[in-house]
Amino acid sequence: MLKTRKIELLAPAKNLECGIEAINHGADAVYIGAPKFSARAAAGNTLEDITLLAEHAHLYNAKVYVALNTILNDKELKDAERLIWQLYNDAKADALIIQDMGITKLSLPPIPLHASTQMDNRGIEKVKFLEEAGFSQIVLARELTVDEIHDIAAQTKTPLEVFVHGALCVSYSGQCFLSQVLSGRSANKGACAQYCRLPYDLSDAEGEEILNKKHLLSMKDLNLSENLEELLDAGASSLKIEGRLKDISYVKNTVAYYRKKLDEIIARRPEYIRASSGTSSYIFEPSLSKSFNRGFTNYFFHNRSKEIWSIDSPKAIGEPIGKITEVTTKYIKINTTKKLNNGDGLCFFNYKRELEGMQVNRVEGDIIYPATVPNVKKGTFIYRNFDHEFEKNLSKKTAERKISATIEISEIPFGYSLRITDEDDNYAILNFEYEKQVAQKDQSENIKNNLSKTGGTIFLIDQVLIDFQSSWFIPASVLSEWRRQLVDKLLSVRKIRYRQDIVHFKQTSHPYPVKNITYLGNVMNEMSKQFYEQHQSTVSQPAIERQVQEGVPLMFTRHCIKQSLGWCPKEQTEKRPYIEPFFLTYNNTKLRLSFDCKACEMKVFNENSSRQ
Repeated sequence: MLKTRKIELLAPAKNLECGIEAINHGADAVYIGAPKFSARAAAGNTLEDITLLAEHAHLYNAKVYVALNTILNDKELKDAERLIWQLYNDAKADALIIQDMGITKLSLPPIPLHASTQMDNRGIEKVKFLEEAGFSQIVLARELTVDEIHDIAAQTKTPLEVFVHGALCVSYSGQCFLSQVLSGRSANKGACAQYCRLPYDLSDAEGEEILNKKHLLSMKDLNLSENLEELLDAGASSLKIEGRLKDISYVKNTVAYYRKKLDEIIARRPEYIRASSGTSSYIFEPSLSKSFNRGFTNYFFHNRSKEIWSIDSPKAIGEPIGKITEVTTKYIKINTTKKLNNGDGLCFFNYKRELEGMQVNRVEGDIIYPATVPNVKKGTFIYRNFDHEFEKNLSKKTAERKISATIEISEIPFGYSLRITDEDDNYAILNFEYEKQVAQKDQSENIKNNLSKTGGTIFLIDQVLIDFQSSWFIPASVLSEWRRQLVDKLLSVRKIRYRQDIVHFKQTSHPYPVKNITYLGNVMNEMSKQFYEQHQSTVSQPAIERQVQEGVPLMFTRHCIKQSLGWCPKEQTEKRPYIEPFFLTYNNTKLRLSFDCKACEMKVFNENSSRQ
């Protein structure tokens, strides 16, 4: 017997509108920020909006996960407990994504808990621990290779969630304290100031400048769209698109793109099945390059990629267009196969490798009239970071999601019986008392056409079966009313039959893989401390938000500046002309870099604090 596994396409929702469109465009689940305590503080949502989103998602057996993934102080824990009960009972949320282990010690409803990537889930020991502790889904670190994902999946049974698209944090999630120490804005409390996107000067121990004003900690955006089948075969069950701060056009475009990719795989691989119901259709052709991106990378998926950083700019680059062939004071010409439009946004890297932009006022054949002709040379490569026509189309209704259903109509002694059955085997039956009238000609097509008109509903009638002994005439208005009542009843059945998963989080005492919990454990409250002690560890330091630790690393990255510059000692033996340690400087901020070549890890220190 073929063993099947549900595959979930998980989409971001900045708000209710984005969440609904994510579902309409094919997401099997969405994740949305709670009213507070979300790792994207700027993307909180009301209980009312989360409730409405869940109502819409559940029609398709899709799920709503609520991100409550910041670390909390003791007072906030009490507020969080009340909020969690509201999210479960009132909003009907399907799961919580959490970081703070103190939440597991609260009095909780039977709601599944997902282990946020903020927990730094990059090793088998940690994932095994979380599985045994009772987490229903575990979000893996973005930095893992496909082989590492495979090894984890081979030794665990809990569904594994992996990021497949979107912005990348340079540090392991939950292990970046730079923003908190430098500005008091904690990434672990959803208020990251994004120091990783700033331009830094790189210098060596003797003060010699190596690079000037480069974005040395800014990563390109992740894109694993060509690696999805490999990911599924490695054991991933939930494929996550990043973007809880992204706009609705990004959500529509990326979800539609990944949905189509996944459906192609599922169509020829019967061991993989959709995690929700319905089929989406689109009035546009999705294209990842047309949504916000800093250029794409598959990061560490096949070990270390050669180009993973957006060193010249953290801004959106967009899709490649072509090279400039002519420049005048009024217009430019570009050698391209792309159709450019009035209102497009174009950009290029100038001689300083800084990103400059221009807006297209008018296009006449191959002649482009920008609002202002920039100081640009022939041969410069041009990108489009805003496609006016594409965005205009995305501002309209761009997708419908329909659930397949069959209607059967048969005659009964006093009238007619109608039954509707959907793709999930939900059904509704209605009997109508109606005097039969013999038809003068065959009515099959008329009956089928009238009973199939469900365009304003979530159902698509793909078959109408007629079981009549004779040819009966039924007026179109009567058939329409019967169809409306029948569809309404089936819709009610779907709503009634949907059930949230019931998971009572268990209290365990198996050993945590780290015995001494330092500031890296992000222990902010007493219950979190109790959790680790219950699991045979000692908390020696609280979270850095509670107590500043001098001279400790503030960022841990698999990205290595030396490797990206071609100076990895494992890859070449040529002696470098620069003396370590290296430093990053931006205005008054000075950071020191430390390289652990054995572990392939770079650490970032605040040079203004005492060294350790």
